[in-house]
Amino acid sequence: MYRDKTCGELRLTDEGQSVKLAGWVQRSRKMGGMTFIDLRDRYGITQIVFNQEINPELCEAANALGREFVVQVTGKVTERTSKNKNIPTGEIEIIADGLKTLNRSDIPPFTIEDNTDGGDDLRMKYRYLDLRRPCVRKNLELRHRMAFEIRRYLDSKGFLEIETPILVKSTPEGARDFVVPSRMNPGEFYALPQSPQLFKQLLMVSGYDRYFQIAKCFRDEDLRADRQPEFTQIDCEMSFVEQEDVIDMFEGLVKHIFKYVKEIDFADPFPRMTWHDAMRLYGSDKPDIRFGMPFVEITDLVKGKGFSVMDDAEITVGIVAKGCAAYTRKQIDQLTDFVKRPQIGAKGLVWVKIEADGSIKSSVGKFFTEDQLRQWAEKMEAECGDLMLVMSGDAMKTRKQLCELRLEMGNRLGLRDKNVFAPLWIIDFPLFEWDEETQRYYAMHHPFTSPNPEDIPLLHSDTGKVRATAYDIVVNGTELGGGSIRIHDAELQDTMFELLGFTPERAQEQFGFLMNAFKFGAPPHGGLALGFDRFVSILAGLDTIRDVIAFPKNNSGRDVMNESPSTIDQTQLDELCLRIELPKE
Repeated sequence: MYRDKTCGELRLTDEGQSVKLAGWVQRSRKMGGMTFIDLRDRYGITQIVFNQEINPELCEAANALGREFVVQVTGKVTERTSKNKNIPTGEIEIIADGLKTLNRSDIPPFTIEDNTDGGDDLRMKYRYLDLRRPCVRKNLELRHRMAFEIRRYLDSKGFLEIETPILVKSTPEGARDFVVPSRMNPGEFYALPQSPQLFKQLLMVSGYDRYFQIAKCFRDEDLRADRQPEFTQIDCEMSFVEQEDVIDMFEGLVKHIFKYVKEIDFADPFPRMTWHDAMRLYGSDKPDIRFGMPFVEITDLVKGKGFSVMDDAEITVGIVAKGCAAYTRKQIDQLTDFVKRPQIGAKGLVWVKIEADGSIKSSVGKFFTEDQLRQWAEKMEAECGDLMLVMSGDAMKTRKQLCELRLEMGNRLGLRDKNVFAPLWIIDFPLFEWDEETQRYYAMHHPFTSPNPEDIPLLHSDTGKVRATAYDIVVNGTELGGGSIRIHDAELQDTMFELLGFTPERAQEQFGFLMNAFKFGAPPHGGLALGFDRFVSILAGLDTIRDVIAFPKNNSGRDVMNESPSTIDQTQLDELCLRIELPKE
């Protein structure tokens, strides 16, 4: 054995023991005739002491060690004179009597510490070094613990973990598929699953009434902080259930994990909000309710006053930033520039201050009287010292723009504390969403989502008003997961495909195996998938899921460490009957 103790386990109670440690040299410092080495492994750091007077040859060897050298050390546990309260082993040190260099190291391109000097790209290129950093290690340890506890919880509720295929049929509705050519079937392709959706429904038909899987999923879509081309879902399905049963089951799971990881006990049921209320009050189907600042519509108060921006707008809506009347013109200009950024796309921002003495200042004072602006304040429940921020335009677009401003104000005012958690359920989503460009309806979730039974008569007569039996769980403005009750009746599924523009032939071609299965006694069923990467990142207090994935891709979908994706050999292309034709410049 190279070691009989780890670098994180020795304490003052071990004083006098002779031990053998192995790990990486975190840092080395020489003080007079003494050399101190911080030895690191996965479990922690232990200080090793080499004494020039006792063993000059050993001390000389220690002085030759560089950062990230792999070494084995033997010695005796001794109480430290100058204790380090910042690490668990800070009361002891090892007086070395043996040293063996197991492997040398080049000088690392960045410091292997929590506060590293390496930028994102550099750390991703040398991800195997980045993974040595304690903060990154803690994220992966949390991921491991959560995966085990989720499995324990679902097992206790009678769920079976069943693996589903990775090479599947392409169904190009929704996000783009990653496709895999088949050598044995020239000209044909597998797809990598965007989710195990069809297979988990087939498992319900097969009688496995409680299924789960911590499943790899793949989507070829543009990336941002909470997306990766390959990600992990806690995928679940249940038979003989209604919406309330699914929500109760997985609210229990989420509460259990919060208790297990953070010692947070949610005694009350999570609040619920309809999709329409979420969009009306927050401009988002994943609202952050850690703080207030709901939207207030004042369209009726601003029309016909000669201010064309509001006269011509479908909607005028605003928020109240409490206590922000002291904002300077520069600060307000910064907010205006923020909403004008291309990714938000607003044309401008109207502001109204109610000063501490009750007087009113506004950017639209020449269009509206003080009494009219006070009517705004009354409707928006603004008080002395508050700042009203108002936007106008198309209803949905304006609400989404104001949502971004609300979140920005939440950040500026310190209202989005990562140690505060505010889960809620969003329910009653529309079943369909209309696309102006293609002039057709698309499924807001997927084609197998059941309509609300009350709305089935509206499927043909008022399609856009049909609600889905669908639900999302949201935490701190992030969609943690979502699901729905599924269609289990073949006739209703045919109607759904028809409304989505599928011909019977196309529906049979893409989903025939599922539709055929429904002919053999499909039970009522529904489920939910939680984003595992997102769940871990929320509990770790991180802004991106990339930091909880061992080997993530960058924002261009590239792995800069192993340089993928990459070209492949012509011989492989020939075997797959493929020819590459790059787009013209």
